[in-house]
Amino acid sequence: MGILDKLKGEFIDIIEFLDNSGNTLVHKFDRAGNEIKNGAQLIVRESQVAVFVNEGKLADIYKPGRYELTTQNMPILTTLMGWKYGFNSPFKVDVYFVSTKIFTGQKWGTKNPIMLRDPEFGVLRVRAFGNYSFRVVDVEKLIKQFSGTNSTFQVENLEEELKALILTEFTDALGELKIPVLDLAANYKELGTKIGNFLNEEFQKMGLEVSRFLIENISLPKEVEEAIDKRGQMNVLGNLDQYTKFQAANAIEKAATSGGDGGTMGAGLGMGMGMGMANMINQAFTQNQQQATPPPLQTVYYLAINGQQVGPWNIDQIRQAISQNQINLDTLVWKQGMANWAKASEVPEIANLFGATPPPVPPPLN
Repeated sequence: MGILDKLKGEFIDIIEFLDNSGNTLVHKFDRAGNEIKNGAQLIVRESQVAVFVNEGKLADIYKPGRYELTTQNMPILTTLMGWKYGFNSPFKVDVYFVSTKIFTGQKWGTKNPIMLRDPEFGVLRVRAFGNYSFRVVDVEKLIKQFSGTNSTFQVENLEEELKALILTEFTDALGELKIPVLDLAANYKELGTKIGNFLNEEFQKMGLEVSRFLIENISLPKEVEEAIDKRGQMNVLGNLDQYTKFQAANAIEKAATSGGDGGTMGAGLGMGMGMGMANMINQAFTQNQQQATPPPLQTVYYLAINGQQVGPWNIDQIRQAISQNQINLDTLVWKQGMANWAKASEVPEIANLFGATPPPVPPPLN
């Protein structure tokens, strides 16, 4: 190999990066000590940005396209390196390729249950999982905060930090929005949108943006789900009497349509058993209803005796007070529904009690 060929091998003519992994955020162009040739070709593909860094300082940033590196298209680097009228010698500079595509299908989930206060069920523990998408929107912030001097910086390097941030915002959002547990499933889309907005406030500090945030499932403990299922079953059953009759009718229909030599006997037997069972359950249900029926409420009264309010008294207590001459027809009486106090003589149900009470026993004759 001649001296010219050796020198050519030390200069870089083409700068480009092909991402075969599909999950690379930042890749530092590996020049292995070689210098970049004046007039070298820079190729930046779609969903990429190329960044030149000189001695730790960000210089020029290139969007997708093909560039010939000269002082005309490297204004910041030209200033940093003191080039005035052009240059002919090779130069050394760090070149980073940053992916600006949307990274989809990123998984998130709760490691531990989240404590939630529900207005209907009280304190509950819930778990949740889903996926999200993000992309780079501020190349400078990302490189300064995370990539550093790493030759390759992939999504996995940020995964744990992003998940922790998501769970924090998700927990805060559930607490602030106060959506009842039974209504969460109907609000996955709205909840995901709001949480995505909350997340962007933190993601943007890292130069990132949440493109989409999806909630796939929010689940309750097994015992709570079983209790909700039982409640749902009771709501579906509704009127137990009608449900029992419906079940009996189905049993009769099945028995009547069954085939074989014992079809007629089976139909009769099925009908008898069905009707008997229906009657038994219906009687039990009726008895339970009767037992559960509270006795009728009694009207109570308040009375003014000797300038003081007494009561509440029922009719039997008032009848006893009349017999003991504690009240008379002029005694003031009030009950619920009356606008003002009234004399006992003006309240029919109490005035009638006086007519039914015998007068005082006269003194003995001398």
